[in-house]
Amino acid sequence: MKLRLCIMAALLVPLLGTGLPEAHASPAVLGVTVGLTPAAQQVTPGAVFDLYIEVTQAGDPFNGFDAVIGYDPAALTLLTTYQSNWQGTYMTGACGNTFPVFTPGAGQVSITLVLLCNGVSLPGPGQLCHLQFQASSTPQVTAVQFLPGLEFYNAGVYVRPVYSTDALIGIGVPLSVGPPGPAKFTLAVAPNPSRGSLVFTIGSDRAGPESLAVFDLQGRTVRRFAETRSAPGVHTITWDGRSDAGVRLAPGVYLARLEIAGRAVWRRVTLIR
Repeated sequence: MKLRLCIMAALLVPLLGTGLPEAHASPAVLGVTVGLTPAAQQVTPGAVFDLYIEVTQAGDPFNGFDAVIGYDPAALTLLTTYQSNWQGTYMTGACGNTFPVFTPGAGQVSITLVLLCNGVSLPGPGQLCHLQFQASSTPQVTAVQFLPGLEFYNAGVYVRPVYSTDALIGIGVPLSVGPPGPAKFTLAVAPNPSRGSLVFTIGSDRAGPESLAVFDLQGRTVRRFAETRSAPGVHTITWDGRSDAGVRLAPGVYLARLEIAGRAVWRRVTLIR
């Protein structure tokens, strides 16, 4: 009896499989990498400027997406309307028949764009949308960002994961300034987004006074670190996501500004729950 069971099992395994994935059976999941471009730009107060939603590198194919783009209406005015030529050339060039939805709201715009040509999907890279804004007359740094709801799909199936990057706009304010020459000056943030503590990694090839501060999108200082004198090299500063008063900050986008020896650089920091 035991022999018969062993023989049956040996016959069934090749037919049914072991149920365990082989190391080479599934390709790596690429997902979609999308960004608001250019990722950083300086404009003069009151200027009209363009931003683009772009798939920035090749990945898994898709034939439609939903996106919600947020911005500070006190800093920026969205000029693009549904009647504007906002659809990107990458999708319209692949299929002349699309399903477009463009719905502006208070400080945000909801966008849906789907290819209606049967069997057509795109892997990237390419331009998906063209947005136009007008800057306010007040010098400041502001962000245009992807809000929750960013999804890509192919024939009704979600394509995941989706990696996104936002854009910083300096209105009459340089996002990075410094003396000419090949000076190295870096500020990295990790993890970003963060659910709590994060680490600023600072690198500089010059010594000098160093100051690091975090601002909200209205330009208010929420956390200012003690000023020090920086030495050439790399060092880190840990932040617990709290304000100067010790209160945990609300989820959202903040701006970190590092200045060393008269040079400054900005980085976007996102806090999540």
